[in-house]
Amino acid sequence: MENGLVNLINRIPRDRYRHCVVCAEDFSDFRDRIQPRDVSVIAMHKSKLTRVQLYRRLLSLFRQLAPSIVHTRNLSGLDALLPAWRAGVPVRIHGEHGWDVDDLEGRQLRPWILRRLHSPLVDRYVAVSKHIENYMTRSLHISPSRITQIYNGADIERFAPSRGKPWGIMPETFYGEDKVVIGTVGRLQPVKDQHNLLQSFALLLRENANFRDILRLTVVGNGPQRDALVAQSAQEGISDVTWFAGARADVARFYHCFDVFALPSLNEGISNTLLEAMASGLPIVATAVGGNVELVDENVNGRLVRASDPHALKSALRSYASDAALRRAHGDASRLRVVTHFSVDSMVSAYVDLYDTMRRARVTNLARTKGGSAG
Repeated sequence: MENGLVNLINRIPRDRYRHCVVCAEDFSDFRDRIQPRDVSVIAMHKSKLTRVQLYRRLLSLFRQLAPSIVHTRNLSGLDALLPAWRAGVPVRIHGEHGWDVDDLEGRQLRPWILRRLHSPLVDRYVAVSKHIENYMTRSLHISPSRITQIYNGADIERFAPSRGKPWGIMPETFYGEDKVVIGTVGRLQPVKDQHNLLQSFALLLRENANFRDILRLTVVGNGPQRDALVAQSAQEGISDVTWFAGARADVARFYHCFDVFALPSLNEGISNTLLEAMASGLPIVATAVGGNVELVDENVNGRLVRASDPHALKSALRSYASDAALRRAHGDASRLRVVTHFSVDSMVSAYVDLYDTMRRARVTNLARTKGGSAG
């Protein structure tokens, strides 16, 4: 979600909209990637406040800033809607970008109630995938007329195919004309299910002894599951052909090192790393969950497999292991799909159109209200 926010702020014309970012808790290093120097990033430290204290701080902040639009995101952002309404913010937009880690199917009662209770305060919803849009209409009973579906977008200039693998990024044993590197990028947490990827990779090596000389696995990212994943790689006997690269700022160069991109998540909204890998010209193996099925066209730019099924994931990876022509064809299709449908410029344009439309509608409604009162 932070990637999309940074792209919006950096690319929306300064003469159209200015921004202030309010974080429910604290901010991460995404703040350093925001280019306009006049963008304030404010941390609420929600967990240290009572609900009343949080409400008062947000109300005071909105009255001070007097924004034209408040755009909240995900469950934690709902807390800002009532203060925004009380402060007289003209337009209130709420976006749903994915699923909470402990509620992967959106079935828990408390989050459902909170979303329903706040619905009257929302002028327009944004869903980043058709899957989430369907959840809004079917489960939350939100009218389709109140929802705008906008996909995330990839920077097709920063993330682009490379003619060769940059030297010095990976361990030396990961380079060579015969080497096929399977890569994944993401936070190491249960919902991303990298355990499944390690298990499927180990199964693949056991299935064909020659694959140990050819295949390599690179895991980019950090998180609470790192130690468990490193331990699993040792237990599976794949430590010598698996590299945990940690969190990296030069992630675009890592995509250039990969031959196949794998995303074994239990659920996704619209994965930015999946879009980045596609923009980089990689064939995709992903679980058939959430928005993944809207990005991966089966047998065109990748393979879709059942979640939590290492044998299915193994079979999909095997199809690319020794078929360079298939990797190239599906990688080219990935790049074309992003350029055509999922570029960051398309995403930014859609958000600007939404903001403009909502502001114009608000002005029109106010004019009608005043005209009716005068009559």
